[in-house]
Amino acid sequence: MIIDRVSEGFSGLLDRDSDVMTSPVHLLSFYGCSSPTEPNLSVGSPSSDSDQSWSNAGSPQNSINVEEHSARKLSRYQGVRVKKTVKELIMQKRHQEIQAQQYQIETEYPAITQVLQRTKREVENMSLSPVKRLRVTDANVLSPCDGENMFCHTEMLEDIGDILPSMENMYTYSIPPRMPSLNMTAAPPVSFFEWQIKHEEEKLAALSYVELTTRDGDGDTFLHIAVAQGRRALAYVLGRKMAAIGMLDMKEHNNQSAFQVSVAADQHLIAQDLLLLGAEINTMDCWGRSPLHVCAEKGHTSTLQAIQKSMQTSGRQVNMEVINYDGLTPLHVAVLSHNAVVQELCCYGTPPSAQNLALLQKRKLLGDCISTLLLMGASLETKDRKSGRTALHMAAEEANVELLRLFLDQTNYFSVINAKAFSGNTALHMASALQGRQAQVDAVRLLLRRGADPSAKNLENEQPAQLVPDSPLGEQVRRILKGKGPQSRS
Repeated sequence: MIIDRVSEGFSGLLDRDSDVMTSPVHLLSFYGCSSPTEPNLSVGSPSSDSDQSWSNAGSPQNSINVEEHSARKLSRYQGVRVKKTVKELIMQKRHQEIQAQQYQIETEYPAITQVLQRTKREVENMSLSPVKRLRVTDANVLSPCDGENMFCHTEMLEDIGDILPSMENMYTYSIPPRMPSLNMTAAPPVSFFEWQIKHEEEKLAALSYVELTTRDGDGDTFLHIAVAQGRRALAYVLGRKMAAIGMLDMKEHNNQSAFQVSVAADQHLIAQDLLLLGAEINTMDCWGRSPLHVCAEKGHTSTLQAIQKSMQTSGRQVNMEVINYDGLTPLHVAVLSHNAVVQELCCYGTPPSAQNLALLQKRKLLGDCISTLLLMGASLETKDRKSGRTALHMAAEEANVELLRLFLDQTNYFSVINAKAFSGNTALHMASALQGRQAQVDAVRLLLRRGADPSAKNLENEQPAQLVPDSPLGEQVRRILKGKGPQSRS
């Protein structure tokens, strides 16, 4: 940047000797250049500090000097001249620092510098013919090293290896790794359940086989008590010890094993663990109930699904048609429990209440149990041992439209739609004989739509229409059975 003219307003910044505008910072110390040449002022010049400088101003000789001085002043350089740009100065400073570092390394470590600067040994019998360059695809192919070059490299590495141990004060800078090394094997994560198992094993390490099979007054072992309390980790450790000695299915006074206790308490996770350890599924308690009967009666859907999962993973077979002391299969028990909840809901009415919500929840759980039993292979054709009713008969007895739809949606429903009980009644007979049920009309219409025979007769030679009670609702059902449809309102 060049300042061509100096304003009178900035006369305070003019250098007294050179009439040049300068910065408040001494520029010579920054740029490292010499100051401009100071003019030789005569005694009679206006810029002189002597007392005689202005005394002879009117003389002819002095006027000539003034003219010469003004001519030199016009031709003199006015302004601040930057010899180098900022970028060049920065590059110069960096170059000086690099040279200083190299000089320091050479003076402090001359031995390693001498080794690194040593030239390689010349190759004997080197051919002067041009060497064909590799293609791009061959760039990654490694060629074998020359023997003599390898020897030269080995000597260099040995020299460097002798020097490096003596460099104890040399500072090394390394970037911390952002990710763990690939060769580091991290420990697998441990779940809370596994951590509990480990601690329980440490506590029970000294437990003997005699103590494992010891019973209390109710015939319960430590495993029965742990399962009833829901202590999964403890039950798993005890169950594994019991399975090791072949006593996993040891039963208490009610003829229940630890697995049956977990089913009755709806401890589905413990039940799943015991099944993995080899607990017996097809076992009965003192009331003649299998684990499937207990799940169907109480609506333990989670435990029933755990049993289903164990069947799929292990391939174990479960007797789905096992009967209790009443001659009922698990599917029969589930339908009767669902009917009881539906009947109770009809008694309480439609206004919502806490008890109604609990019943609705139980109805849903029982419905899920019935669906799970069907998926596990329960048969609709199986009849109970006392009356010969199928699951479809039991659903029709309470006009349970929800279960009727579920059963009639099965692929083999046609084999049970007209099945007869020991009395000769079909499901349509039982639905027609109901009294005071609002869902009776829907149940009868659904059965007829799916192929129920309205002309079928029971052992007393009665058709479904002859069993309909006398009532306004019964008259409507009778007209449906005769194919006339519901009576129109006047």
